[in-house]
This record gives sequence, structure tokens and C-alpha cells, in this order.
Amino acid sequence: MSENVFIRRCSPRDHGAMVLLQASHGVIGHAGPGDPGLTSAVDRLCMPGIHFFVAERGGRSLGCIALAERPDYGEVKSHFVDPDGRGLGIGDLLLEHVIEVAKERGLKRIKLETCDGLHHAMRLYLRHGFTDCERFGEYPDSPHSTFLEKAL
Repeated sequence: MSENVFIRRCSPRDHGAMVLLQASHGVIGHAGPGDPGLTSAVDRLCMPGIHFFVAERGGRSLGCIALAERPDYGEVKSHFVDPDGRGLGIGDLLLEHVIEVAKERGLKRIKLETCDGLHHAMRLYLRHGFTDCERFGEYPDSPHSTFLEKAL
């Protein structure tokens, strides 16, 4: 299903990446291109220690993911697959790619935060061996967040 999918590192400001990030913000309840939250999120994804990737098929960006290197772990950020790319294994490919990058970078653990309502994402993370963990980083205490981790 995921044949002819190419994963490449790019800037979150690339056109295809921006389209995906805007769509992902729409899924979690944020506005469009003028949204200061989207601009702020893109700026944070451009900081040192962030590795951003897109999955492309037929020249079209269909998914994205980022790995943020923290002092004691890596963090999965902005993992999103366009509706047109769902069911093709792109979410799995992106996550597997970031896990390999984390291992290559010498990270021993990878963590993420996701929204409770994203059931497909939760199943994907659990399928890849992620388990519940305590809240981490600067995330606010929220009943809508789930925190997961995986030893590498």
C-alpha cells in the first residue's frame, strides 16, 4: 500500500509542509493560515534540534512528522496524514522513519503527546509499542491529552 512513498527532510515552511500543518491545526480545532498559533507552531518546528519530514507520493505531500531532540529523550511532534493519504500506511512509515532517526541520533527513549479524540493515532502508537507515561515538557495539565513513550 505504501509503495512509491518517499520521505524527505525539509523545512516546515516548504509549501507542502505548510499545507499539511494548516490541515493538522484544523483537525485539532485551530484556524487557517492567519492563525497566530499556526505561525508560532511553524516557528517552533524551525528551531535547532528539530528534524522535520514529509511523506510524498506522486509529487504530493501526504503526511508530516517531526522529531524534537530533548536532553533526555526525543519527542514526536506534528504527526499528521492528509485524508487522501490515509489507509496507505503513511502514518506508519513516518513514525518508523522518526524512530530510526532517533536511534541514529543516540536517543534511548521517544515520547509524544496526543489528543484523546484521535483514536486512529492512538491505535497507531500502541501498535508501535508506545505505552502511557507521565505528562512531560511544558504541556499543560489537560484531561484531553494523552502522553505516551517508547524505549528505543
